Amino acid sequence: MKVLKFGGTSVGSAQRMKHVVSLITATKAPQFVVLSAMSGTTNKLVEFADYLHKNNTESAHNVLTHMRIEYARHLEELICDTSIRNDVADILNERFDWLRSCTAQTCTPEIEREILAQGEILSTNMVNGYMKEQGHDAVLLSAYDFMLLGSDGEPHFSAIKQNLKQAMEQAGDHHIYITQGFICLDAEGHVANLQRGGSDYTASIIGACLHADEIQIWTDIDGMHNNDPRFVEGTRPVRQLSFEEAAELAYFGAKILHPTCIQPARYANVPVRLLNTLCPEAPGTLINNELHEVGVKAIAAKDNITAIKVISSRMLLASGFLARLFQVFDEHKTSIDMVTTSEVGVSLTIDNTAYLEPILNDLRKLGTVQVDTNQCIICVVGDMAAEQHGYCAQVLDALKEKPVRMVCYGGSDHNVSVLVSMEQKQWALQQLSKHLF
Repeated sequence: MKVLKFGGTSVGSAQRMKHVVSLITATKAPQFVVLSAMSGTTNKLVEFADYLHKNNTESAHNVLTHMRIEYARHLEELICDTSIRNDVADILNERFDWLRSCTAQTCTPEIEREILAQGEILSTNMVNGYMKEQGHDAVLLSAYDFMLLGSDGEPHFSAIKQNLKQAMEQAGDHHIYITQGFICLDAEGHVANLQRGGSDYTASIIGACLHADEIQIWTDIDGMHNNDPRFVEGTRPVRQLSFEEAAELAYFGAKILHPTCIQPARYANVPVRLLNTLCPEAPGTLINNELHEVGVKAIAAKDNITAIKVISSRMLLASGFLARLFQVFDEHKTSIDMVTTSEVGVSLTIDNTAYLEPILNDLRKLGTVQVDTNQCIICVVGDMAAEQHGYCAQVLDALKEKPVRMVCYGGSDHNVSVLVSMEQKQWALQQLSKHLF
């Protein structure tokens, strides 16, 4: 069995949904399909919830009215069979009626999470109805029946595996199973979501639980490119990456994939393939546990980085200094991207500045603090173990004409990262492509 995930743009219209179904049914192999909400829907639901928080029921009703009209039009274009279309319309109307009922009550965090889950419920029922009309052997499973978080807020893998098995057995033997991405229940049985990686994470978890032959992530891009095509001309898709390389690229800016979402597949040794719905014949990018070639494979950039330097001569070689410094970030729930050290100072970067001021206040108890905002991490990824000479030197040589704020190398065999100002981002990406490829 293969697990196929289709994002919001892939199911963004009736014609796109029909195309997705043609891709799903092009093979005789069993499929487990994970769908996102139609593109734009989640944003509208966020807008709707925001109006509820502001007690602006008139604007909230307007958002729902426009959504209802739009979905009715999509459904009319998607399904011709009157009986099936009416059945799906009943489900959509029930969901919109529930959303309208939310305008008469306080929008709690629990209700807001349920509001944001409606997009996936709408899209999966529409695609399932179209498959039924076309005579395909498909069944819709609710993600609420098996996707479960533990008390720590993370996916409860053993429970998910058991629940998924039971849900499939109860549904009976089918060629195609369809479910919602992103949404789940928390440990108390309330509606929640997977947050990081969303539907990609759902697909990876299902693929790992089923020990699938392959997990396919379908987007509107032909795999993961070796640089950002928005800033660099002549980029090309990378045909194969190890899980470690893909995670590094995803974490440091490659938008096509979230770093968390591939971890279940990595641990279960299930390959992940990134494919393009607009060009399905393209090979895309295969991600697995293999290292096929030595050297640099791709470059990514992470924007809006803040660099912090803490200098403390009185802490020279003092034990516990780093522990106290990192504890500050732990207490404020802020992760660190890059870190470099010297005898008297530590430089590090963060991308979340929500708690920047209290962090800086605590760091000033340890030493003098310097802050640089509007920075960018450029990440060069490949198989670059220390015994393989010259990769870090090549990176620095490519950037020798401009100042580099930080360099991080050695924490991974697959990553050389440098920090430059946002003004130098495009230049740095272009120079690295010119020198490394």
